[in-house]
Amino acid sequence: MNNFQTTINSQVLLNGVGLHTGKNVTIKFSPAPHDVGYCFVRDDLEGNPTVEADIQWVYDTQRGTNLNKNGVIINTTEHVLSALVGLDIDNCYIHLDAPEPPIMDGSSIFFVKALQKTGIKQLDVERNEYVVKEVIKFTDDETGSEITMIPSDSYQITTMVDFGTKILGTQNATLNNISDYEKEIASSRTFSFLHEIEMLLENGLIQGGDLNNAIVYVDKPLSKKTMERLKKAFNKKQISVQPNGILDNLSLHYPNEAARHKLLDIIGDLALVRHRIRGKVIAHKPGHRTNIQFAKKLSKIIKEEKRNNFPEIDLIKEPLMGVSDIMKMLPHRPPFLLVDKIHEISKERVIGSKGVTMNEFFFKGHFPGAPVMPGVLIIEAMAQTGGVLLLNTVPDPENYLTFFMKIDNAKFKHPVYPGDQLVFKLELMTPIRRGICHMKGFTFSNERLVTEAELMAQLILRNKK
Repeated sequence: MNNFQTTINSQVLLNGVGLHTGKNVTIKFSPAPHDVGYCFVRDDLEGNPTVEADIQWVYDTQRGTNLNKNGVIINTTEHVLSALVGLDIDNCYIHLDAPEPPIMDGSSIFFVKALQKTGIKQLDVERNEYVVKEVIKFTDDETGSEITMIPSDSYQITTMVDFGTKILGTQNATLNNISDYEKEIASSRTFSFLHEIEMLLENGLIQGGDLNNAIVYVDKPLSKKTMERLKKAFNKKQISVQPNGILDNLSLHYPNEAARHKLLDIIGDLALVRHRIRGKVIAHKPGHRTNIQFAKKLSKIIKEEKRNNFPEIDLIKEPLMGVSDIMKMLPHRPPFLLVDKIHEISKERVIGSKGVTMNEFFFKGHFPGAPVMPGVLIIEAMAQTGGVLLLNTVPDPENYLTFFMKIDNAKFKHPVYPGDQLVFKLELMTPIRRGICHMKGFTFSNERLVTEAELMAQLILRNKK
């Protein structure tokens, strides 16, 4: 998997009808900057309000995954989101002039083809990826549905469906690599049972449905009254049941198309956790309700892990060491002193901070009109904070200097701008021996990891000539 975020190169439009409203809909995909994720924009409403594709906005999972943010509604989001994830696109604005995207043929293939035309652009910021380290499980006691996520080297999904009907039977589908999404999953269409179609028609739904965007499994005798009703609803002169138990003349793309479509839905629903996933999903009897309950659990776990990694400190509280105290220990002086405060220090870790302002000397040339803190200076700031940890082990730190020996596995996940408050956390990877310190360093901004690296430094006695 590419470690950098992506977006699309340019805008692309599609037209169709909404499944439940039957109204014409235009959907427009447009490029978005890093860390936006997927964001729906209602162009038909005043002010063009936005709704982020975020699990917190899910309000209903009947016949689709539906979002509501402050009264702005986006219905049936799963197929569009699935297409974006399937193409490895991380950031995209999704403009709509109606509450729901067009249903197209009931799959995601039309969205995939449109997005491929515009092409994918790599951004210079690392992905927000969640690596599954232990088994995560959710069971819906009411339906018997179950989703389990286990560690894996890549994002994999297996679905198993069983509706207890002879006409559909038991099916399963597996996607071993997201790069196979278009070929294996994207053209799998939504499906329904005849008794569900009757209920939806009675409630005035599926106004945009026809026999080209949904597979209808006939799980009950087709009465003459129902036959006439369906002909009118689908604007057909004749309707028949084929030998395979499917209404009318629709041909399956795959024998297990139902299981593949359930897999498509899971990818779209789990996109709402706003992180790429490195792990394997095993879903038994999945549905939007179960998918979203699992996504909520996963989202909570991700947030808790982030909080556990981010040091809990009060930046307003008087620090353990201020600038004057730090300068008594470190040899660095302005403008090259890059740590302002030390909030916590022990034998094994240190936590410091720095407020980044536009007055920093390096912004004058890095870069004019687009100020970004150089990554090498973020590493230096971490090293200075780690230097405090190392110098704190001797009774006379003013008589020593710390020198870099090695930097490994440095990763720059997000840029640092003027106004950011940086928090540095450095922890010993091995005990300090012979003045050599091996540390793992993290830099956070807005409770988000921006830089990490493994640092090695050595304590050297000052030359007092």
